[in-house]
Order: sequence, then structure tokens, then C-alpha cells
Amino acid sequence: MLQFNFYSAIEQIDQQQWNNLCGTQYPFIRYEFLHCLEQSGSVSAITGWQPCHLLITDNDLPIAAMPLYLKNHSYGEYVFDWAWADAYQRHGLDYYPKLLTAIPFTPCYGSDSASVIH
Repeated sequence: MLQFNFYSAIEQIDQQQWNNLCGTQYPFIRYEFLHCLEQSGSVSAITGWQPCHLLITDNDLPIAAMPLYLKNHSYGEYVFDWAWADAYQRHGLDYYPKLLTAIPFTPCYGSDSASVIH
């Protein structure tokens, strides 16, 4: 049975499991990089990048992982959505918090095969 598990810190996920699922060739989705961002305080609820990483399991076997963040602003992103946030506000709707899959503060992208999370 598929289970979708969310974690508020990457250290709650086994490092080897994460790297096995996400690979180690693209440095910005490696466990070690994401862990450093969290340990340094660069990503946190205070900075507006609250970790909410996803690990999907099938019968308790990890089958997919994705770095996710709850955001209460759009700072530090390289695809800005200020117009969307403004439109929501003008219509009395809340745009934040939003759930974002991205590598914080990193405008880098990898090859198609390196940027795919299994």
C-alpha cells in the first residue's frame, strides 16, 4: 500500500535511502546539501523555507523522495510569482502558505536524467 510521508527535517529520513532514491550525481538534491541548508538555519520556518520533505513508500519500501518546503513568501525563488500573490490578495484569497518543490536559493538545473527524482 502506498504511503505519503512528510518530514519537517531531512534528518528524519535515512541518508542512504534518500541518496539511493534521488541519486548522488546532481549535488543540489543530495541529502548532504539539503541537510547543510537546514543545519545552517538557511532554511527554516523563520526564513520562510519550512522543510516538508516527501517520502513515498510502498509496503514500507521507499520508492520516491522529493524536497518540499512550506513557504510564506516568494523570496529566494528563481521563478517569481508576485503577480499571482497580488491577484490572490486583491480577490481576498490567501496565496501563502504554499507548498513548493525547489532547491532553495539555487538557480541551477541539471541534465534531464540528473534532475529527475525517482
